[in-house]
Amino acid sequence: MKIIILGAGQVGGTLAEHLAREENDITVVDTDGARLRELHTKLDIRTVTGAGSYPMVLRQAGCADADMLIAVTNSDEVNMIACQVAHTLFRTPTKIARVRATAYLTRKGLFAHEAVPIDVLISPEQVVTDHVRRLIEHPGALQVLEFAGGLVQLVAVKAFYGGPLVGQDLAFLRRHMPNVDTRVAAIYRRNRPIIPRGNTVIESDDEVFFLAARRDIRAVMSELRRVERDFRRVVIAGGGNIGERLAEHLEHSHQVKIIEHSLERCTQLSERLDRTVVLHGSATSKRLLEEENIEDCDIFCALTNDDEVNIMSSLLAKRLGAKKVLTLINNAAYVDLVQGGEIDIAISPQQATIGSLLTHVRRGDIVNVHSLRRGAAEAIEAIAHGDKQSSKVVGRAIGEIDLPESTTIGAIVRGKEVLIAHDDVVVESGDHVILFVIDKRRIRDVERLFQVGLSFF
Repeated sequence: MKIIILGAGQVGGTLAEHLAREENDITVVDTDGARLRELHTKLDIRTVTGAGSYPMVLRQAGCADADMLIAVTNSDEVNMIACQVAHTLFRTPTKIARVRATAYLTRKGLFAHEAVPIDVLISPEQVVTDHVRRLIEHPGALQVLEFAGGLVQLVAVKAFYGGPLVGQDLAFLRRHMPNVDTRVAAIYRRNRPIIPRGNTVIESDDEVFFLAARRDIRAVMSELRRVERDFRRVVIAGGGNIGERLAEHLEHSHQVKIIEHSLERCTQLSERLDRTVVLHGSATSKRLLEEENIEDCDIFCALTNDDEVNIMSSLLAKRLGAKKVLTLINNAAYVDLVQGGEIDIAISPQQATIGSLLTHVRRGDIVNVHSLRRGAAEAIEAIAHGDKQSSKVVGRAIGEIDLPESTTIGAIVRGKEVLIAHDDVVVESGDHVILFVIDKRRIRDVERLFQVGLSFF
């Protein structure tokens, strides 16, 4: 596939890295020549220096015969104009744009095909807000991902010493919980992946990824770690778009406070939010946190645009007694450094956005892609089509499917029915198949698996 990426920042660069490894023809456009040279030395890609919205620059990048344009520059306006130019002058089939500003996103008719012709609109703030919201709804989870419209969830938890499953093999889980069907998709032990088998023993501190129907998630989590009470008191550091959206979602079911350093922004927030307490001040102020009884806080969410403020305020809140801290970190290199110590959960907005973008780049009928372990693995939802003659999966039991190495099927969704994967489950046309791919090099093989051909005999 011939893909043009506008913007060589963290999202654009990481996306180029993902796609260049998967037999795609990638061109990256940016105004920063030094950044492009750095990317070019690492990856087998073309680069073009210039403004991504300029027709001549797009022509030079190969827009005339490109399959897809992905606009992820730091400017909403450049991203939108680039999609318009690509549509009008080059008839580019698929145009994806990252747009941050709420002023644009709330105008529903703006992105109609006859207006600004963007096929897929990505809002990083909404992606991150949804991610944080799911974590708040599942105390103890490190990551919560949804498939098939929320019928199935993939949850990552750290196995704690003393949990009923710790020290037991996975076969014990089925015997111990006969009425709950679940599938452990992967285990990470000291940052190394393990393909789970029935005789795999779960150890303390393992990061366990499991799939289950939404209704069964809490029951399975309680087997891996001590049960945590629901989060009720939430403190949000940062009243930007993410902080405001999260507060708006939570304020009718939780006690929410927002700390914001801008007085003007505080005024706006107090007018827009109904039940949220808006506090003017610095989230790194020990006095302010103590005055607001941070020790009674169930979860402290640091969601400002400043990594240093997020990290320092999280560490301070934890030391002053906050039960959990969740930290937004823009510099992906910091995420692994801070998570797991005093900071319970570190979130990279770039990785969250990458998953949304990859959903629309994958071949075959791929309807959902989630990037896991900072891009090291992927969870994929694919729709099976065809019949036993034209498909490699339809009409076959899971145990008969020739899956790529390091790939497991976790669940199948058939209509509203959730079928946790077992070797004797037969895949039917129209099934949503949820797979866990530990080795990213196998992604193309997974895509081929779900492509329909004339015959495979």
